[in-house]
Amino acid sequence: MNITKGKNMKKIILLSVFAVISMPSFAEETSDVSATSDQTEEIKVQDTTVETESVQTQEVSSESKAAKFPSGLEFGLGASVTSGINGFVGYANKNFESFWWKRLGARFDFATTSPIKSEINSAINSAISNDGADVGDGVAIHNASLSANHFGALLDFYPFGDTWFMGGWRLTGGYMFGKLQLAADLTSRVEGAPTDSMEFELNDVQYRYNGGSITGTADAKWKYSGPYLGTGFDIGLLWGVKVYMDAGVVFTNKTAKLNLNVPITDRLQYWDGSSWIAVDNDSLKATFNTNKELALRDANNELDKYKIFPMVKLGFMYRF
Repeated sequence: MNITKGKNMKKIILLSVFAVISMPSFAEETSDVSATSDQTEEIKVQDTTVETESVQTQEVSSESKAAKFPSGLEFGLGASVTSGINGFVGYANKNFESFWWKRLGARFDFATTSPIKSEINSAINSAISNDGADVGDGVAIHNASLSANHFGALLDFYPFGDTWFMGGWRLTGGYMFGKLQLAADLTSRVEGAPTDSMEFELNDVQYRYNGGSITGTADAKWKYSGPYLGTGFDIGLLWGVKVYMDAGVVFTNKTAKLNLNVPITDRLQYWDGSSWIAVDNDSLKATFNTNKELALRDANNELDKYKIFPMVKLGFMYRF
C-alpha cells in the first residue's frame, strides 16, 4: 500500500510540474489567438469605416451637384418691345446629374409700361410733332398714349444641358395673358381755316366737316390670353450675370378692338350724290352713327384675322 501511494504521489508531482511548465505557453497561444481575433475585428471595423466614409464622400459629391438653395435661382430685368419693363423670377440648375432635370427650368414672367408711361408717351408725341401724324383724309393724330402689361408662367427646355455656349439656348412654352392699349386724339389738318373742309368716308357714304376744325378720339385695345411658344438664350458674362433674350408669340382668340368717336356738329354734312346735305335731324344723325358702327365692324373684322401677339424681350439676369 505504501509503495502504491508513493507511486501515485510521484505521478501527481510530475503532472503538477508539467502543468506549471505548459500553462504559460498555452496562455501565450491563447493571447495570440485573442489578439489576432481583435486585430481582425479592428480591420473589419476600419474597412467598414472606410466604406462608410467612401459612401459619404460619394453622397457629398453627388449632393454638391444637386440643387442647394439658392443654387439655380434666377432673376431677370430688361425691356419688352410690346409690354414695357420686363422682369422674371425662375429656377434652372445645370448641376443636376439627371439628363432631364439639368435641361429644365421654370419662370414667372411679367412686364408693364407703368413705371415709364410718361417717357413712352413723350417719345411718341415727339415723333408725331406739333402738326400731328397724317392718317389720310385730312385727319391727323395728336396726343397719343400707350399702356401695356403681361403676365405668364413659362417652362424652359435647354436641349444642350450644361454644354458650353450652346447650353444657354432654350425653347420656351407656357401661358400668357396681358393687355395693349393705344389711344389718340383725331383732329382736322385744316384747323383755323373756316373756308376749308375735311372729307371722310363711313360705310361707303361720303361725309365732311365744312370749315373749321374738329376733334375726335380713337383707341385700339387688345386684351389677349393663350399659349405662348418661343425661343431664347442666356449667355454668361461673369459672376452669374448673364444677358437674356426671348422672342415668341401668344396664340390667342381675343383680338384687338378699335373704337372711334367723332362728333356730330352743325358743320357735319353728307353727300347725297348731287349736293352736300347738313346732318341736322335725328334721322340723319342716327344714319351717321349706324354708318360709323358698320365701318368700325369692318375694321374690327380685319383685326380679327390677327390672332398672334408677338413678344420680344431683352435684358440682364443673375443666376445663383
